[in-house]
Amino acid sequence: MVVLFLGDLGRGGVGVYNAATKRKDAVSHKYFPARRKFISELAILLAAFPFFGFFYAMFRGKYDYRVHRQTIYYDDLPEAFDGFTITQLSDIHSGSFDNVKAMQKGIDLAQSQKSDLFVFTGDLVNNAAREIEQYLSNFSQLRAPYGQFSILGNHDYGDYIHWDSEAEKAANLDKLKQHHKDLGYRLLLNENVELEKSGQKISLIGVENWGRGFIQKGDLSKALAGVDPKSFKILLSHDPTHWEEQVRYNTNANVRLTLSGHTHGAQFGVEVDGFRWSPVQYRYLDWAGLANEGDRYLYVNRGFGFWPSQAG
Repeated sequence: MVVLFLGDLGRGGVGVYNAATKRKDAVSHKYFPARRKFISELAILLAAFPFFGFFYAMFRGKYDYRVHRQTIYYDDLPEAFDGFTITQLSDIHSGSFDNVKAMQKGIDLAQSQKSDLFVFTGDLVNNAAREIEQYLSNFSQLRAPYGQFSILGNHDYGDYIHWDSEAEKAANLDKLKQHHKDLGYRLLLNENVELEKSGQKISLIGVENWGRGFIQKGDLSKALAGVDPKSFKILLSHDPTHWEEQVRYNTNANVRLTLSGHTHGAQFGVEVDGFRWSPVQYRYLDWAGLANEGDRYLYVNRGFGFWPSQAG
């Protein structure tokens, strides 16, 4: 449309000039020249790129799993944890899968990292706990020497579908929490655990969902209860806006690394040779990859699964 509009704008200018000077087209005997064929062909060619991009994303790209590695250096990291590795998955959205074989390849890729710690940062389902049940044996394969830990995301609370009663909705959430146990994940609900290696410790903190414009059950103060103020802290928080508004400038909490997900890059993005763009960047300050504020880091996972109708 843009190419054709610019072409027609040029035709219009020529037509106005011809009309003013009484010059008619030699072939059509009209003031306004016909649309040039190469402009129409150029428009079709340019339109083909996003068309095939959408086509690829719908059928293949949604299972194009990749490992994004980041190495972060801290002066105050306990020496025993130098080289400590974490594999993070986020936004599984189990209700959207339609190719179990392709999904399993992503699980195998994650497990093949052989990391020290595995974390999952929310949105296990789209709406209902039953969505993950057929995949429990798949995702329970994810294991790490220092454990598997998880948190809830905004979709996990069942807020986006109708329930016959609040009791039914609450029962669904209870069932989902049980499924985290079935998977072998320790679900952190505004709480913390200590990870110990060679006599030294770090604190892993997990909050419920807190997001700008979304459900806000996350309570960082509660999650930090009992944590040594001098402890090295890693936070699991589904929505990166929590880091933006409550974590990055919080000197009392002094969280050194926050792991989030949620944005999916709006499921529409371009990342090529250092260039990165997605429409979601106009809503989220940090929507994929690593960001930092001083010596406090945020990593936003691009998401393991996909939400069929909107970014979640």
